[in-house]
Amino acid sequence: MWNPIAHYRRRRENPDGTMTLVEHLYELRTRLAIALVAIAVTSIAGYIWYGVGFFGWPSLGELLKGPYCALPASARPIGNASGGCTLFGIAAFDQFSLRMRVGATAGVLLACPIWFYQLWAFITPGLYAKERRYALTFVASAVVLFACGAALAYVVVEQALAFLLTISSNVQTTLLTGESYFGLLTALVLIFGVSFELPLVVVMLNRVGVLTYERLRRWRRGLIFGLFVFAAVATPGGDPISMTALALALTLLFEIAIQLARLHDRAKARRLAADSWSTWDPDKPSPLDTTPSEIPRPSPSYDDAT
Repeated sequence: MWNPIAHYRRRRENPDGTMTLVEHLYELRTRLAIALVAIAVTSIAGYIWYGVGFFGWPSLGELLKGPYCALPASARPIGNASGGCTLFGIAAFDQFSLRMRVGATAGVLLACPIWFYQLWAFITPGLYAKERRYALTFVASAVVLFACGAALAYVVVEQALAFLLTISSNVQTTLLTGESYFGLLTALVLIFGVSFELPLVVVMLNRVGVLTYERLRRWRRGLIFGLFVFAAVATPGGDPISMTALALALTLLFEIAIQLARLHDRAKARRLAADSWSTWDPDKPSPLDTTPSEIPRPSPSYDDAT
């Protein structure tokens, strides 16, 4: 049976992280177990938070219903008589299943620092020591980008719903269910959050030498076109507002990633030039001085003197 204490002791004795295939599988199992336990705990917290507010904060259900409540009254006919913004369900099981789904989505979001770290910790043993230095930067940047993507989706969903629910309001009125509304919102939050990680992947690939700035610069037009196609396919609402917002945000982030790659490659070129490696032809002998150094003669010992 796999012993985690012995495992981490071996990791201290083996800083390069060299493991057999079986040890890699045990490592994967452990990382997945930690991530799933963290998501389960935060999902329970999300399920409770859905109907209960803490520390003066509104409940998660009221918070997520904010974009719908901000719509004009003509776009949300249910509850207009009392000035509310009530969603409705059509089956007895709808409220429970909706609360479970929203709680699970909140659990994934709240646990993202833990499962991002577990993902990076599983990849790290296969990297060099200089590449493992980016672990903290990767995890922190991934969490911030995921949160920014989720926040942008929360802002965009109000504009998307305003377009979808009022485009033909003089012909028909849409009775929006909680299942459809929260399904759209959670899907947008997850898609925006995950999509915002793509530029970070580009930066990390540049740091480890897989992608160069010159290659990214040549691919820039194709990447921008691909981002717009990806946004059109990935957004579930089918409205132009969420598609355009996701495409423009990803284009901006990718441009930032390309500029970071430019700065990194320029600094790398300066270091190579300082070491006189930039002009070295790999087909020629190495410029390193291979002349054997002289070994100093040992000083006479007491035994030699006697």
